[in-house]
Amino acid sequence: VCLTCCPRELMLKINQICHQNHVKFFTGDVFGYHGYMFADLGEHEFVEEKTKVAKVTSGVEDGPEAKKAKIDSSETTMVKKRVVFCRLREALGVDWSGEKAAAALKRTAPDYFLLQ
Repeated sequence: VCLTCCPRELMLKINQICHQNHVKFFTGDVFGYHGYMFADLGEHEFVEEKTKVAKVTSGVEDGPEAKKAKIDSSETTMVKKRVVFCRLREALGVDWSGEKAAAALKRTAPDYFLLQ
């Protein structure tokens, strides 16, 4: 389900219904230069391709060359990952007065507060 230009209460209600029925939910909007996008994919599993990093064995055991790692792009591994997304209500209801919130505040874009 994708929503745009909807009131906050409608977004919260539809997100709750989608989350309960394991339906992926996206919402977003743009206000001039500012905008937002939110995704609730529930429990989302995906596979990520990682390139293997191999140590260089050039015979040099000292100096900066010995510490460099060589990336071999021909060898890759597939890593399965799982992410649990939060609901829109949880994302909008963050308590910014707590101690943990101080650390998260540094990583939060100022636009988040403009949209609130």
